Amino acid sequence: MDIINRVTDLIQANLVSALDKAEDPEKLLNLLIQQMQQTLDECRSTAAVILCEEKALKREQAQKQVSIDSWQTKAELAVAKGRDDLATAALKEKQHVSDELAAIEPELVKLADSLKKLQDDAQRLQSKLTEAKAKQASLQKVHNLLDARMRVNHQLNSEKIADALSRFDVIERRVESIESQVDAYDMTKTQSSTAEQIDALVKDEAIEQEFAALKVKMKQTA
Repeated sequence: MDIINRVTDLIQANLVSALDKAEDPEKLLNLLIQQMQQTLDECRSTAAVILCEEKALKREQAQKQVSIDSWQTKAELAVAKGRDDLATAALKEKQHVSDELAAIEPELVKLADSLKKLQDDAQRLQSKLTEAKAKQASLQKVHNLLDARMRVNHQLNSEKIADALSRFDVIERRVESIESQVDAYDMTKTQSSTAEQIDALVKDEAIEQEFAALKVKMKQTA
């Protein structure tokens, strides 16, 4: 069956190796998941068809068994009535139906085998699909992370940030200039105050010396 062959091919596919060789792993993975899901849906549809055929054959099998029993009863009745010719005809019909009944059993076995293989392959394919979806989620996380990093890098490299940093540098230089002026003023003021105090001391000393000389002169005059 084509469906079983497709299931086998998908199950045997080396997912990791295929992704490593792919130029666009995410795109390939999405395609594989789509194929797996479609094939899995076909598996279920095919299984439903097989089950219907199996039920139909079992109904036919039961009907033929009833027919065999009926021909057997008719053959017995014909013998009891002394109609050997009818009994022989009834037995021939019974044999014909029996042959048809015997042909049904191999068909049922074949359907059962196909259904079993299809169910096993579908289960394995479901496991493979789960693995692929987990890988898809992992790749999506990586993609989201890279996308977030790209957005951050773009923002960090944007002209707005560069302009803001440039303006900040200008403001910072102005603040430093003002601080330097204040420091220079404080330093000059301190130096000026010190000089004034020293001048005052010098003046005081001169006055004291003049006062002392004046007292000496007045004593000499007296």
